[in-house]
Amino acid sequence: MKNVLVIEDDKSIADLLEIHLIDLNCTVTKVLDGEKGLKEALSENYDFIVLDLMLPKVDGLEICKEVRKKKTYTPILMLTSKSEEIDKVLGLEVGADDYLTKPFGIREFIARVKAIFRRTDALNKEKDNEVDIITGPLKIEISKRRVILNGERVDLTPKEFDLLHLLASHPGRTYTREELLSILWGYQYNGYEHTVNSHINRLRSKIESDLSNPKYILTSWGIGYRFNENEEN
Repeated sequence: MKNVLVIEDDKSIADLLEIHLIDLNCTVTKVLDGEKGLKEALSENYDFIVLDLMLPKVDGLEICKEVRKKKTYTPILMLTSKSEEIDKVLGLEVGADDYLTKPFGIREFIARVKAIFRRTDALNKEKDNEVDIITGPLKIEISKRRVILNGERVDLTPKEFDLLHLLASHPGRTYTREELLSILWGYQYNGYEHTVNSHINRLRSKIESDLSNPKYILTSWGIGYRFNENEEN
């Protein structure tokens, strides 16, 4: 059973989502404003959060940022009545796992939720079976979702960690931006390849000593990105 938090100021929408989440074998906590929603999200370890973007007192972007500072990773489905590209980009940048624009069909909502649950369960299963990745002075501790470089912890966002983990788990394999979007965000965000680029740039800024000559994350020109298979272990 999944423990789910719904932060949505429209009570009718929150009630509808609760009904269908219960049908998915979830227990549901509903909060109708951003300030209370933020406190609730930080006080409990939820399995999943449905988060409206436009909320009174504290907006969804700020809540998402704060949730992503927690040590435990909680998948987030962001809802909004806006359709502008900038809102979708911001939602992805601060760490939302998926994005749904109002009005939406309940079948689509259920499909998105199930997809996130499948992906999260698969990642947790893989994490339990995987050993740490050590590449030179870079160590990726899978179970702790922690990265150590030259003996110092590197502060990564959940998506940055997932990106590094995926690439380092398959050294030498080139992933297209579209593949990375599909695998890490769980949905085909056509036209949002720049989101991958920005995550790669931020990740490089944290683990590469020379950005003009990266040692770990390499660019396959015209295709995508790969982890350096020739870096010494």
